[in-house]
Amino acid sequence: MEGELLHRELTFKIRGLLYKVHNELGHYRNEQQYGDALERHLKENNIPFQREYVLPVGFAGERSGRCKVDLLIESKIILELKCVRLLSPDHYYQCQRYLQSACLDLALLINFRSNLITIRRVLNVQGYQKNKPQN
Repeated sequence: MEGELLHRELTFKIRGLLYKVHNELGHYRNEQQYGDALERHLKENNIPFQREYVLPVGFAGERSGRCKVDLLIESKIILELKCVRLLSPDHYYQCQRYLQSACLDLALLINFRSNLITIRRVLNVQGYQKNKPQN
């Protein structure tokens, strides 16, 4: 259905856990600490994930292990954790690179630093262009 959110139920569960982690730890921890707390909650909720997942080589000549995502959830959604004052276009581009290398459609870019957690959905623009209907 057009307009339907990708992985709606799963992202709803993940968002709930992200808010829970932010409420528990506040906004002055580092990425690894948030990752540790999130990992615990994912395990408690039986949500399959891989932490620091190494993406496959994206092009000829690229060294293996160059790109590593913070969390890969159910082999469907990339989570990129940040603790920065403001998210920048570079963070968005990083998610785009990861999505294209992993051949996935959705990443969640999360910033724990602010008083209110920031969660941004990032879609694989290149992947959607291939599937976009031609007029």
